[in-house]
Amino acid sequence: MSTPSFQSIAIGAHPKLPLAIQEAAKIAAFLKSHGVQHTIHGPMNAQELATGVQKREFDLWIALGGDGTMLRSGHLCGPYGLPILGINMGNIGFLTGIQRQEWPDMLLKVLDGDYWLEPRMMLKTEQFRNGHSLGHWHVLNEAMVGRGYHMRPVRLVTSVDGHYLTTYVADGLIAATPTGSTAYALAAGGPILPPDLRNILLVPVAAHLSFDRPIVLAEGSFVRITVHTDHTASLSLDGQTPIDLENGDHVEVRASEYTVQFVRLQDLGYFYRNLTSHMNRNFFSGAEA
Repeated sequence: MSTPSFQSIAIGAHPKLPLAIQEAAKIAAFLKSHGVQHTIHGPMNAQELATGVQKREFDLWIALGGDGTMLRSGHLCGPYGLPILGINMGNIGFLTGIQRQEWPDMLLKVLDGDYWLEPRMMLKTEQFRNGHSLGHWHVLNEAMVGRGYHMRPVRLVTSVDGHYLTTYVADGLIAATPTGSTAYALAAGGPILPPDLRNILLVPVAAHLSFDRPIVLAEGSFVRITVHTDHTASLSLDGQTPIDLENGDHVEVRASEYTVQFVRLQDLGYFYRNLTSHMNRNFFSGAEA
């Protein structure tokens, strides 16, 4: 038996999917039977797994779930350069690389070194109030600045590279990566960007009597969004719990220094095949309904 290309593998399952947690145990046993020296598995929010990633104890992370699981895996593994292999246990699985029923054959290919790494850009997002930073986050899909609980638009004064761009009167403004271009940004009318690009995409959401076209910016661009509102506003990061924004707060978005690495087994044209198959499935499902 040849030495596997990965020798220390963590398997993180969606914590609310019992089937995924069970599958993680099966995968761990499979990997050990094929010469992997060290495996650990459990719910992906387990502290033991997070600590191991932070201590760089693993050389591969296997994520069991759907696209949300892949996003959370990116948040965890991106800062440490840990490659991620996704096994779809959810509904869409656009970001995952393997379907549940095919993982035994696909994992053997990975162990034999028959794979490639796909880099995915991240964004660094930082919130400021009265000149002070309140926190920063690294996201894989998008940061969205918009209205909170009230059904009224907010005014978003937006600059790029220190130069005034426009003031959006809208439900919100999305700053997305190419990965995020097929998520919320696409639903809001934005273009589809191939995942290997390194651009920042700005897409307004329900703009009212203001500039309403998406803008594609260079990787080195720096975006500043200042909130003007007399009601609630929020910052949403990859669909996580929104962060409250106050009048006068501003959010800065730029390319992150971190890159997420997805393990891929398909050929380079997989992205467009997946894209059209998912869109056609949604179309025909809607037609049948």
